[in-house]
Amino acid sequence: MMSSEPTQSSPESAPATQRPHHVRRVAKCVFLLLLTYLLLAYLLIPMFWLAHTHGHPSLEGMPRITTTADGIPGDPLNVALIGSESEVKSILESAGWFRADPLGLRSDLRIAEDSVLGRPYDDAPVSRLYLFNRREDLAYEKPLGDSPRHRHHVRWWRSPEPATDGRPFWIGSATFDRDIGLSHTTGQVTHHIAPDVDAERDGLFIDLDGTGRLDDEYFVDDFQKPPSGRNGGGDPWHTDGRLRVGAIRSND
Repeated sequence: MMSSEPTQSSPESAPATQRPHHVRRVAKCVFLLLLTYLLLAYLLIPMFWLAHTHGHPSLEGMPRITTTADGIPGDPLNVALIGSESEVKSILESAGWFRADPLGLRSDLRIAEDSVLGRPYDDAPVSRLYLFNRREDLAYEKPLGDSPRHRHHVRWWRSPEPATDGRPFWIGSATFDRDIGLSHTTGQVTHHIAPDVDAERDGLFIDLDGTGRLDDEYFVDDFQKPPSGRNGGGDPWHTDGRLRVGAIRSND
């Protein structure tokens, strides 16, 4: 008699149509693994390290605002440079900026006279602001017109912490002096700044870029919080909150 029980087929006798389906599934898995590897190795991981290898030190505990000699909040910090002191001086001078004369009776009388008479004073002194419990290390300016009443200027402080490449990290405040008048807070004679400090930040970097001596340049987002305020003279200012950083090509 013939048995009515179904016969079991061996793996070798499986339908040929099942094998291509299995091969396609394995190939799909291999492709997805390869794609994941490529994304991680060539896109996501490099982006992660790029975000963490910029030249600035930790900015967590760094002040965001300068102060006056009286401890009143001053101008906001909005620029930074990485390089030695000689490199910072050299690139600023190459960019057409003048180092400000030190404050003193002679320079004070000259800036007052030249402001009244409308005479140029390219390296006129700037008032002192304080950061890290000391006044600025360097001050530079770019004159506008024939009077020191109007000028672009920037003050720089060397940070206690170096950049990741071991070179000094300089943080600064770039603002535009729109006129001379009486301070709204103390009544002293002072320059009044324009409110758009981002325009000064970016204008300075246009000049620095023009030297061809910046190796790298980037923004640190959300550095300035809150993004608006008033300085020691009572002048309002506003910003998008970003710190602009440039790394100077090393002379070594």
